[in-house]
Formats: sequence, C-alpha cells, structure tokens
Amino acid sequence: MRNSTERLVVALDADDTLWSNEDHFRQTEADFLELIAPYCPGRTHEDLARDLLEIERTHLGIYGFGVKGFTLSMIEAATTLTNGSVTNNDIERVLQLGKDLLQVPTVLLAGVEEAVAELASHYRLLLITKGDLRHQQSKIDESGLTHHFESTHVVSDKSPREYRTILNALDVDPTEFIMVGNSLKSDVLPVIELGGVGIHIPYHLTWEVETATVPQTLDVPTLTTLAEVHPYLQTSHPTYLAKPETAS
Repeated sequence: MRNSTERLVVALDADDTLWSNEDHFRQTEADFLELIAPYCPGRTHEDLARDLLEIERTHLGIYGFGVKGFTLSMIEAATTLTNGSVTNNDIERVLQLGKDLLQVPTVLLAGVEEAVAELASHYRLLLITKGDLRHQQSKIDESGLTHHFESTHVVSDKSPREYRTILNALDVDPTEFIMVGNSLKSDVLPVIELGGVGIHIPYHLTWEVETATVPQTLDVPTLTTLAEVHPYLQTSHPTYLAKPETAS
C-alpha cells in the first residue's frame, strides 16, 4: 500500500498547455500595429513589433506578466513610437484591445480534458501558471478542470524560488516532481535546476520572452500532446504509477 504523499507529483502549465493563449496576444498585437502604423511612415510592422517587445521586456519587472501589463506596454508604445502624435481616440482603442483580450473565452486544446482526467487518476496533480491573479483565476474557473487538481497556483513568475516555495508548502521533494508545459524557460529549466523533471510540450507559437536554449548536457523529454504524458511516465517512472489504496 502506498501513502498519497509517495505518489509522483505532476504539475501542468495552463496557457498554451491546457488552452490557447498566445494566438490571442498575437492577434491583439497585429491589431495594435495596424492602428499605429499610419503614425509611423517608413517603418514596417516588424520594426514596430520589435520596439513593442523591447518595451514589454523593460517593464516585466514592473507590470509583471499578463494582459494588463501588455496593455500598459501598448499604451506606452503608442505614445513613444508616434512621438506623442497618437490621438486620444486611438489610445481609447488601445485600451479596448486590452479589455477585449481579457474577455477572450477559455477554449481547451484538443484532447486536454481527457488527458487531465487520466493524469488526475494516477498522480497528485497540480496546476501552476503565472500572470495576473484575477485573470488567470478566471480562466482556471472557466476551464471546468479545477476539480481534477489537488491545488492550483498563480505565481508572478516561474523561477526556481517560486517552485521551491510551492513544493515546500506541499512537502514535496523536487526529485518526485514533474512539471509539464510549453515554455522551456518557465516550465522546464527552473524545475530541472531544482532537481525535478521538466517535460516540454511545444505550442505552435512561442512569445520571444519565453524562448530559451537548452544546454547540451540536458536531456529534456519533448512530447507532442498532453495525452502522451501518462504513457511516458509509465515508462520513465513506473514505481509511482499506483494510486494509494485505502486500507480496509
């Protein structure tokens, strides 16, 4: 008989692992660039997109991750890239782009609902996501997946320190912890640094800030879909498969 604390702990990322996210940011960015391009003759959308990205990078430490910080960055870009010539009406349109992005419905990726249920039946399952607390929590609630998770965690960033805080609170050893997500930078490398395992499931779009280079010394498991996680763990961590039995 296994005690529940001996079961492997599997944590899932949310955005672009359970539901689509980056697609909506990219569309909003495209709408923003279309809006300010007439103010910037001689500059391409690619030029303006690079400038917006640099503004976002500069302010991540202030605004954090998420739609609200992105909206503030767009407003700053609208004023600086146009040398202050952008109209109040167009600033209002930028604000509306941000509000619309906050209200995009949460749509699960194909096969996610079944895969999450399967993982929950075999492992202690967590959800760990980063960004604006209110917005991320609303997406978690809207997803309909909450009941599958032992606990859900919204953090400001996914650093080794943040992961260690969660694991310490749950009395989980990092060597028995698996993190699954689409970001090498946020979901894989920090967990490996702690002594856990990071499983990479790439999404078809990746925000440049989330890109990372994996050292050649690391062997990072890369899967195609969430449905492949349980079969992979059956092979790589077979001693943790059984759910704890209830003593009769």
